[in-house]
Amino acid sequence: MGLFDGLRRGDVQFDSGHAATNAIELTKRRAQISLTKQDAATGHLRVNLSWRMRTSDIGGNQRESLLRHPFRALKPPEIVGHSQSMVNVDLDLGCLYELQDGSKGVVQPLGGYYGDVNAPPYVKLSGDDRFGSGSGETMYINLDHRDDIKRLLVFVYIYDQTPAFDRTHASVTLYPSSGPRIEIHLDERQPQARSCAVVMIEKVKDEIVVRREAKFVYGFQAELDRLYGWGLQWGRGYKTKVDR
Repeated sequence: MGLFDGLRRGDVQFDSGHAATNAIELTKRRAQISLTKQDAATGHLRVNLSWRMRTSDIGGNQRESLLRHPFRALKPPEIVGHSQSMVNVDLDLGCLYELQDGSKGVVQPLGGYYGDVNAPPYVKLSGDDRFGSGSGETMYINLDHRDDIKRLLVFVYIYDQTPAFDRTHASVTLYPSSGPRIEIHLDERQPQARSCAVVMIEKVKDEIVVRREAKFVYGFQAELDRLYGWGLQWGRGYKTKVDR
């Protein structure tokens, strides 16, 4: 098993966001929403991953330090060497899929499994930053084929091997074809985690339900597979210099 895993060939409660933001936040207490009941189970569901480093890790203590020691402002800046808190974090977006006909697989950058939005698995990963996302990680799900979809597990993993979920403000936002956007914030402190199952989108009877997972694991896709019983075969995976 490699450091990175690449594939071998009832009523639903939710937290309503502020009217100005037109958003719904899924939380531990209210973890799921029915897109069908929101009249949003058609068209393309856009899924976006974004993140930023916590300010406490990028000079966040400087102000407090100057208040305690004002004369430090007169000293020349110190040269700070590379440290774990200064590392660049490369978060990637992926999706495990299972269709009603029994076919299973993954959509992810590793291995070039970018999917297809108009043919199975009806999930497409795009690297184009067309919507102002700081990360450029965007996925499309074709809900016009909702009857072909059994379950989709959207996940996030850290490609560069450095566990850093505890130093990022990461969030995944779902934009249905109509109605408010749906937000899942990954704000739990999990310093050793390398992957996170973010949200499950599945067919429950005649409804498309979105359920917050936010489950952090120490491994990669193979560990998420075992956790949710996908049953795929995994091996070592790498990114290429040009993989889109």
